[in-house]
Amino acid sequence: MRISIRFKWTALISIVILMAYIFVGVLAMRTVQSVASVNEIHSFTTKLIIGGIVVFILGVVLTFYAVTLVLNDLRKVNKTIDDLNKKPDSDSRIKLRKRNDEIYDLTVNINKMLDRMQAYTNQQKEFVEDVSHELRTPVAVLEGHLSMLQRWGKDDPEVLNDSINSSLQELKRMQSLIQEMLDLTRVEQIDSAYLEQTTEVKPMFTQVYNDFKMLHPDFVINFDDDIREGSEVKIYRNHLEQVLVILLDNAFKYSADRKEINLAASTNSALLEVVVQDYGLGIAKNDLKRIFNRFYRVDKARSRKRGGNGLGLSIAKRLIEIYHGSLEVESVVGSGTVFKIELPLIQKVPKDTEKDSTSDKETTTKK
Repeated sequence: MRISIRFKWTALISIVILMAYIFVGVLAMRTVQSVASVNEIHSFTTKLIIGGIVVFILGVVLTFYAVTLVLNDLRKVNKTIDDLNKKPDSDSRIKLRKRNDEIYDLTVNINKMLDRMQAYTNQQKEFVEDVSHELRTPVAVLEGHLSMLQRWGKDDPEVLNDSINSSLQELKRMQSLIQEMLDLTRVEQIDSAYLEQTTEVKPMFTQVYNDFKMLHPDFVINFDDDIREGSEVKIYRNHLEQVLVILLDNAFKYSADRKEINLAASTNSALLEVVVQDYGLGIAKNDLKRIFNRFYRVDKARSRKRGGNGLGLSIAKRLIEIYHGSLEVESVVGSGTVFKIELPLIQKVPKDTEKDSTSDKETTTKK
């Protein structure tokens, strides 16, 4: 049989109050018996019993009221969770009057958890919808070409060649999309071992600069290297390189008439600062807030021609955030775009300090 927690706690607290009153009453009765007359003892006993009954009744009523108040708050929590179980995409949240106690703190944390869960659910839903939409076009193109070849196109060498080339192009785009989706999944599930990796900055930037200089001989690539020798950041080397490649690749893709890219990297006492700048098409102000969203493309038709799937910047942003850095963007339509990265540097103890510390220890030992 199910017994309400209200009655359990009311009974328990009331019994505790009663036992405490009896204990105090017994002590008081012994004291009175040693100093009072029979009539006074009888009067005191009567008052003690009446007082006990009043205290017990008040204890039961107040305990019942206090437990009811707590349970009412818990009922609101339970009702909200029931609503969410029935309708997972509901915006229902626990609403309690603001006050400074543990129940209110609990509801605030539950509401935050529900917000994160809903955001994650919406993100996954959008992700599936976007993937389905992105794959629908290349699949339809492939189906169209294969159906045409099956009906009559295979007998025409020119049509056959065009269909094969178009199909291969769509397959490559599907392959690129699938690879980027896998990269995004891996980013969300980075092994903790990678989080402890460190990377020396200067050699890696030099390598990436030389690679892109070789890949794009028609571009002017300005590399402003102000990186202090030996500077290291706490990030897996391949991940930092992946972020740079994504940003530089975008810069080359969306450069229009002016084929010039600026790459700048510098270190100060605490941070590695990286700037990737192009003088291309630029991004409208309304689009700047959404360019890091999955599958978001400023101009879908133009991006598709350039081979973009709208996942690269999402991957870059997430990677930088995982390693406690920041990735920001500024842009002017028609003038170009600037991406800025900041990552915390690993603070090294100067060798001179280490030597001084060692000599101090040796001196202390000799003494």
